[in-house]
Amino acid sequence: MLKYIARRILFFIPALFVISLLAFVINALAPGDPTERLLPEAGAQAGAPGEVSKQRAYWRQKLGLDLPVFYVSLNTLSRPAGFGAGQPPYRRQTAERLLRACGNDEAVTRYMNTLYAAEQACRTHAFPGAHAMAQLLYDLGHTGDPLHASGMLDELERLDRGQVVYGRIKTSFDAMEGGATRWKNYIPALRLHPDNRYHRWLFGDGKTSRGIVRGDFGVSYTTREPIGDIIGKRMYWSVMLALLAIALAYLVSIPVGIRAAVRPRSRFDRASSVTLFFLYALPVFWVATLLLMTFANPEVLHLLPASGVAPPQGFPEGTGFWGRLLGTLPYLVLPVVCYTYGSLAFLARTMRGSMAGVLQSDYIRTARAKGLSENRILYRHALRNALLPMITMFANVFPLAISGSVIVETIFSIPGMGLETYQAILNLDYPMISAVFTLTGVLTLTGYLLADVLYAAADPRITLKPERLS
Repeated sequence: MLKYIARRILFFIPALFVISLLAFVINALAPGDPTERLLPEAGAQAGAPGEVSKQRAYWRQKLGLDLPVFYVSLNTLSRPAGFGAGQPPYRRQTAERLLRACGNDEAVTRYMNTLYAAEQACRTHAFPGAHAMAQLLYDLGHTGDPLHASGMLDELERLDRGQVVYGRIKTSFDAMEGGATRWKNYIPALRLHPDNRYHRWLFGDGKTSRGIVRGDFGVSYTTREPIGDIIGKRMYWSVMLALLAIALAYLVSIPVGIRAAVRPRSRFDRASSVTLFFLYALPVFWVATLLLMTFANPEVLHLLPASGVAPPQGFPEGTGFWGRLLGTLPYLVLPVVCYTYGSLAFLARTMRGSMAGVLQSDYIRTARAKGLSENRILYRHALRNALLPMITMFANVFPLAISGSVIVETIFSIPGMGLETYQAILNLDYPMISAVFTLTGVLTLTGYLLADVLYAAADPRITLKPERLS
């Protein structure tokens, strides 16, 4: 058994690599500049651009944005590793356009840095024409066409009567134009990057990041909290709801499916089939709204609270564990019902079909011919084989525990992973989205592994050892 589990875990390594790579791609290709999301006050600090630049540089280094993206890259000879890394998107795009025009990365970098330094100087020092020059320099930072930029430099010369910044910018621009090596744009170059963003995201750097293999998914763009801490707090409620719903669904569906299979085409079988098909067809959002309007409505039946997981004023001071548990249970009744009814209907029909097929097997007819009691045949011989499809369904419990139910948790305001995922999508919180994606994939693989082990426990004929050809 242990060898089999170890072998399956080794088989999961390629799948885990693909999952982590897809999650990283979600982060890396997300539109916008992450540092701007982490500096919401930057616009209010227009009078202190130096401080904003320091904070932006700090977050770029912390997020690894100054590193190459992956272990290998195929580009042109003119574009070195990390070109434009650590720069705001607009400056990086401008630098890349200038690089395609002249092919000299050092000259382009020097020109862009000179341009940015001059813009900051015009914004922080008061002298005649400083504001107009700062705006013109900002526009130059968005201009990747050398011909257009040359015309804007003529305008800058007219504005900069005191030659405060024009001379340095003109010199760096002429060096970029005069030192053009356009031929490098046509020579491919394959480069290796041992230290890259994906490696750092995966394993950390030992200083600012520990990597996702150690549970460090970075920080949320919305709250700046570590994502691991957010998941730790939110996952509690999703796990509780998932376990309650799955336990209730199995406890009800197995007896219902067995009875319907034992008495096919009976009144109970027909009634249960109609009821289960009806339940399975009901949309979750409609059932949740109907339950709220019926059992949490002061004008109808105000029996249960409408939302949340605790009283709005909180539990009284000194309330123990059992008191908090009893106070929380009424808030979970309606969400658990919404979680349960759909899976209950599906599991009951699955159990009915599986048991009906097993009861038609030859060994069941042999057991009946031997005179075994019906209960012994059902629960000792047939049930274990009929449970195999149900075990497959159980493998989905783990991903449900981390992803939660977006619809149910949003409607009932349950502070679980479903609501957190929904808010992350609305807020474009890509690190949180990629963390949920990664953990869902890992727990799905874990569910498959547990299902394989439970197969052997349910049916001794299933062996986990590799078969040998004779």
